[in-house]
Amino acid sequence: MPRKTVRKPRRSTSNPPRESASNREKREAIERLKEWLKPGDTLITVLRHVSSSGMSRRIDLYKLGCEPDGRISKAYLSYNAAQALGWKKPSHGKEGITIGGAGMDMGFHLVYELSSLLFRDGYALKQEWL
Repeated sequence: MPRKTVRKPRRSTSNPPRESASNREKREAIERLKEWLKPGDTLITVLRHVSSSGMSRRIDLYKLGCEPDGRISKAYLSYNAAQALGWKKPSHGKEGITIGGAGMDMGFHLVYELSSLLFRDGYALKQEWL
């Protein structure tokens, strides 16, 4: 007996597929970060916690700057960076982006991945520990 072919309904070309909420949030986070960051900027990483096994850590991400009146400005980037990268976001009073793994500089890894995503060049942003 021949198999029946089930046809999928055709999509209307006038209504493009809707973007999921998570994809929209990721796209918006990338747009915000591109507004705030420029190639050559230095991002500050702060180690907040290391697990007892040493296999994961929470790192916060900031951009420091100087206002025209001489005051220092601090931009908190952790939430938007985690959202853009698809990594675990800070939540419930826990600071920092959760990053798994060991054996390398995870602050550098965080900034390199973010720089690659935003500018297609992992070395476009610089990183320093605080």
